[in-house]
Amino acid sequence: MGTDTSDKPEFKRSPSGFVDRITADGSEGWPVEPGRYRLVVSRACPWANRAMIARRLLGLEPTLSLAVADPIQDERSWRFTLDPDGRDPVLGIRYLAEAYHARDPEYTGGISVPAIVDVPSGKLVTNDYLRIPAELATEWRSLHRAGAPDLYPEPLRDEIEEISEEIFRDVNNGVYVCGFARTQRTYERAFTALFDRLDALSDRLARRRYLVGDSITVADIALFVTLVRFDAVYHGHFKCNRNKLTEMPVLWAYARDLFQTPGIGDTVDFDHIKRHYYVVHHEINPSGIVPLGPDLSGWLAPHGREELGGRPFGDGTPPGPPPEGERLPAQF
Repeated sequence: MGTDTSDKPEFKRSPSGFVDRITADGSEGWPVEPGRYRLVVSRACPWANRAMIARRLLGLEPTLSLAVADPIQDERSWRFTLDPDGRDPVLGIRYLAEAYHARDPEYTGGISVPAIVDVPSGKLVTNDYLRIPAELATEWRSLHRAGAPDLYPEPLRDEIEEISEEIFRDVNNGVYVCGFARTQRTYERAFTALFDRLDALSDRLARRRYLVGDSITVADIALFVTLVRFDAVYHGHFKCNRNKLTEMPVLWAYARDLFQTPGIGDTVDFDHIKRHYYVVHHEINPSGIVPLGPDLSGWLAPHGREELGGRPFGDGTPPGPPPEGERLPAQF
């Protein structure tokens, strides 16, 4: 049978529907205030994982509360069935969609995480997944913990934005284009771009511990959230199978280095990740069977990246342990 290489409509990530900014001076209508907002995430979602990591590293847990959705969505998308009575205990809603519709009763678009919700009104403020980590690093500075790192240092922002855009296009989004491709041509283009970019990033990271500068920035967070899901999901489920992460020595050591950094690996829930992708994506995995592998214990193996120098938190210090209600059970 011949392979269909025609150009059909393919996977295209929807833009954020709500891009309001929460600013230090409140000049755009939403002021930074301790306790006013709630960050809604799924531990399965890489975009939400970015926001969770930034929140942990910056020590915003006491001032920006966290709502964790069930990794398995239903027809109304993200739901709070992990909470007692199936309601978020702060917002009092069963579905994240309720916050979207409180903001815009006529809204008919997708319901995505991460989402920041205004607690007093119950309205969605923003679902701008690409900008939330940098906003937390800059506009929320007055609420950062003592010793918080600078995840978005001003002198390096142009370089951070340039490499982050490459990572988004070819890696973060590229794995989805591979996974949801409808033609061989589209799949092969995305597959080639993905692994070309991973090879280039490997070359870059062979001689430096972090992507930009000598400490962790939002660019590292962006790359990590895809790498940590690579072998568990993207390699098989999305057919990104030229290599496993564990077969790319530099990137595997880099990912382990970040995973073992306080505030990063402690946000990762492999159970939520695997159940979401394999159960929710019926068109890719109609059986809904969740694979038992791969062996994840290697994430705790020594990585040797300290030899490259660099300081994970720059002039800052590591965050403390996660709040009691956010701690994950041992996974391996």
